[in-house]
Amino acid sequence: QVLLVESGGGSVQAGGSLRVSCSVVGYTYSGVCMGWFHQGPGKEREMAATIDGDGGASYADSVKGRFNISRDDAKNTLYLQMNSLKPEDTGMYYCTRDGFRGRDCSGSWDEYRYRGQGTQVTVSS
Repeated sequence: QVLLVESGGGSVQAGGSLRVSCSVVGYTYSGVCMGWFHQGPGKEREMAATIDGDGGASYADSVKGRFNISRDDAKNTLYLQMNSLKPEDTGMYYCTRDGFRGRDCSGSWDEYRYRGQGTQVTVSS
């Protein structure tokens, strides 16, 4: 059993920064894709950023240049550093982890076997 536990969400003013973290608990192995998905109020859940087993990152156009995804496999932790936050970044942020090693990272929520419960980020104008 693998559990993903997010932390670090909160409230911030526009232009500010937050870092959310995801701890992976249980039997794990390296080399799998992980990602962060964002769901704004009343909106569909969308990929914000993914990172593959070699550290290669991919970002949604809406966060490119402002967000940075990183991973520390020794600590079984995934991070998302969010800078220059905008009100439209408000919502739940979910951590995801693939169940298969070596696959290309997908931008689809359904492709990730393991998903966290999410952490709330609120950006006020």
